[in-house]
Amino acid sequence: MAKIIVVTSGKGGVGKTTSSAAISTGLALRGHKTVVIDFDVGLRNLDLIMGCERRVVYDFVNVINKEASLKQALIKDKRTEGLFILPASQTRDKDALTYEGVEAVLDELAQDFDYIICDSPAGIEQGAQMALYFAEEAIVVTNPEVSSVRDSDRILGILQSKSRMAEQGKSVKEHLLLTRYNPSRVASAEMLSVADVEEILAIPLLGVIPESEAVLKASNQGAPVILDEESEAGQAYSDAVARLLGEDVEHRFLEQQKKGFLQRLLGGK
Repeated sequence: MAKIIVVTSGKGGVGKTTSSAAISTGLALRGHKTVVIDFDVGLRNLDLIMGCERRVVYDFVNVINKEASLKQALIKDKRTEGLFILPASQTRDKDALTYEGVEAVLDELAQDFDYIICDSPAGIEQGAQMALYFAEEAIVVTNPEVSSVRDSDRILGILQSKSRMAEQGKSVKEHLLLTRYNPSRVASAEMLSVADVEEILAIPLLGVIPESEAVLKASNQGAPVILDEESEAGQAYSDAVARLLGEDVEHRFLEQQKKGFLQRLLGGK
């Protein structure tokens, strides 16, 4: 049976879809058959980041409404073996997702996949609540700023009280993914530190993704940044996937890099 993992946040623009694409790709690269579902009905960005927007014919809502089969709607990733995308609808209302419909789709996927990654919209609207409800594990994505962390704390409250696992008297396994982290800005008190965020949210740290131009470049190219093995962001996502699978991997990119002699001499950054 597949494990259902929601990638969520309280605030928009924190790198949730980027993280969903990277983590699902990382799981598939390690040999786990993985599907990533876009729950953001009406907006739909996952297919752009995965580079398959031109191949979307049927979507998540079509499957729920029985206008297409799951096989017709699933898009096989061209780069990574064992990775599939179920896109959201751009033309439907968010209320198009129903608990019964989503559950039926997840049950069908669970028969064929190892991991189901749910890319949740930000906040607590219908699509987000649907993704949160069915989660067995949650990756809470936040930036190191007070408003983002506060909103993530609200999401944790929903997971702990309104999820299917909570109704069954069980706990959703929670992970913290800190994105756009810049150690030099932390040092100058412009940004919360890893320790600050951990103290506020009190959930295990899955990964710290450094602020990186590689993320924007990868998104524009329609390729998950984890495929850019030279970039720090790509390496950090790869480390996060390893930890998600239970490996003990030391956290990197947390400290401000010291300038070399020539950099200091030339005033380099």
